[in-house]
Amino acid sequence: MRQDGLVTDEPRGGDAADTDEELMRALYRDHAGPLFGFVLHLVGGDRQRAEDVVQETLVRAWRHADRLDAQGGSLRPWLVTVARRIVIDSHRRSAARPPETDPGPLELLPAEDELDRALRMMAITDALGALTQAHREVVVETYLKGRSVAEAAAELGIPEGTVKSRVFYALRSLRVALEERGVTS
Repeated sequence: MRQDGLVTDEPRGGDAADTDEELMRALYRDHAGPLFGFVLHLVGGDRQRAEDVVQETLVRAWRHADRLDAQGGSLRPWLVTVARRIVIDSHRRSAARPPETDPGPLELLPAEDELDRALRMMAITDALGALTQAHREVVVETYLKGRSVAEAAAELGIPEGTVKSRVFYALRSLRVALEERGVTS
């Protein structure tokens, strides 16, 4: 192994695992420090990100060790180019996707529970079915259709006093029917 961290074509002793380990040690020893300083500048001082980029660069060098053997000169320009491209690719990836947002404010917004509302409506519909036909008609006309007593009386063809009386007794019966079904006011 040469002084600059390049592996030469000299005969190697030991097996391939020992050679790979020697290569990684030499790469790290000779190039990790200066490479880290260069990458730290590229990533704006984010030490964790710089460490990740240096590690990825050295792993790529290890994966391409067969091509590095034949290269002449210093390995550092190749490592710097690879690290720079890793930083650029990372930046492009983060710019291509929408920014992540904090879900905290969304969790504070009250959301109406549609299931409870649907169950309430089912219980009210069932309770309306328990009323007599005459009582159900006045409740539908006055509360569900929003008509006045005079309009409901005209629609149903009965006197206004009868509408008022039926609404009173219908609401009382409806309240009891709803309490029986577990719906309280």
